[in-house]
Amino acid sequence: MKKTTIKDIAKLAGVSKATVSRVLNGSKYVSPEAYNRVMKVIEKTGYKPSSIARSLVNKKTKVIGVLITDISNPFYSELVKGIVEVANVYDYNILLCNSFNEFKKEVEFLEILSNKEVDGIIFMTKGVTDEHRNFLRSFKKPVVTVNRKVKEFKIPNVDIDNFKAGYDATEHLIKLNHKRIAIIRAAETDETAGVERFEGYKKALDDYKVPFDNRLVMEGDFKAKSGYKAMEKFLRLENPPTAVFCVNDEMACGVIKCVVENGLNVPEDVSVVGFDDIPLASLFIPSLTTIKQPIYDMGAVAMRLVYKLIKGEKIDKEDYILPHKLVIRQSTKKRN
Repeated sequence: MKKTTIKDIAKLAGVSKATVSRVLNGSKYVSPEAYNRVMKVIEKTGYKPSSIARSLVNKKTKVIGVLITDISNPFYSELVKGIVEVANVYDYNILLCNSFNEFKKEVEFLEILSNKEVDGIIFMTKGVTDEHRNFLRSFKKPVVTVNRKVKEFKIPNVDIDNFKAGYDATEHLIKLNHKRIAIIRAAETDETAGVERFEGYKKALDDYKVPFDNRLVMEGDFKAKSGYKAMEKFLRLENPPTAVFCVNDEMACGVIKCVVENGLNVPEDVSVVGFDDIPLASLFIPSLTTIKQPIYDMGAVAMRLVYKLIKGEKIDKEDYILPHKLVIRQSTKKRN
């Protein structure tokens, strides 16, 4: 059966192909009479316009590229949920790219998204390299970042105050009389979890006159296994920590598992604070004290911003800082 075309619709409605195109895209004025004739033919024939053809006319693909580092991490699945649900409201589709924490793959995905002519990109990469910056210089469509401020570019970034959050987590442990407070941070290439949260940790120690000990600083990769391994090293110290602040919840769960498997208890022997408040945090035993990020809202706000930019609307600022909250549960306890 022959597929109905715009030419067929125009012939049946007694109008030009240009008029049919205007009706379909709402691009220019069409008289009510011509509009009604075209719509009646479309309804009668069951015609559905090609999405590719429409994108060529509108110069819009109705697709947003989303680049993340690890979809298996509950943080990212919740973030993507916020993006997708708002995208659905705007009748946009998402092209999701998962880099598995590989810088090379991130840059490859950005080029792929550019070649796919996506209308905009939302990304939260492992870090920001010169390759990322080179891409941003050449990419002329809207970009919004989450948790990844790129200072050289006027790109909207959705985030929390990571310095203050790191400070709050550490201050909580200090107020519970802990003096040996360890941190499992991220790599220094990660401006938020690797630098800002770490700086907040150090500032809290300094403000409360708690000595900073470089032996109590370990680097993890956001996986529970890296938290476990870091805690093993802490426990081998002559004077091990009585509290540990982890820059994400998965590593905190690894820390708790290590403490228990070494014959100690949380929080009686070691207090633990995480970061993110993923669903597992409240279900873990003991339930995890953590910094709650509004993860879903961060994704939703990012999608709203990129949509505004696509529509040509002005946005009033570059930094969109959402509130965080210290959620106190069973994994922390006052030290006698």
